[in-house]
Amino acid sequence: MTEEKWENIKSMVKDKFPDVKCTIEPIEHKIGLTESQKIGQKDVLIFNSPIGKIKLEYLIKPVIIDKKEHYSKRMGATAKTEYILSESEFSRHMDAYKLNDYNEWEKIDSSSFID
Repeated sequence: MTEEKWENIKSMVKDKFPDVKCTIEPIEHKIGLTESQKIGQKDVLIFNSPIGKIKLEYLIKPVIIDKKEHYSKRMGATAKTEYILSESEFSRHMDAYKLNDYNEWEKIDSSSFID
């Protein structure tokens, strides 16, 4: 999905539903036990629709070029995965969720959107 399509969806949702909550959150990847690395961001829209509460997430992450595993055979040593990320190429996609009866976000199957 392109940024233009996402902006069109965002403006359409804001026009149709008055109670839209917009946030931008970082996407982090855990490195080891205590460290984390910011690898992207997600734009989140939450709103009430006729079918219930809906959450749309637009994720922007750099493309992973390489992955390095750091480990040791010593007892008690931790393993660490290091990702080499592209600085110029990005992966973009949208996920849709619906709040179910148990107050949990349930992913909406994307095949229901296709005509």
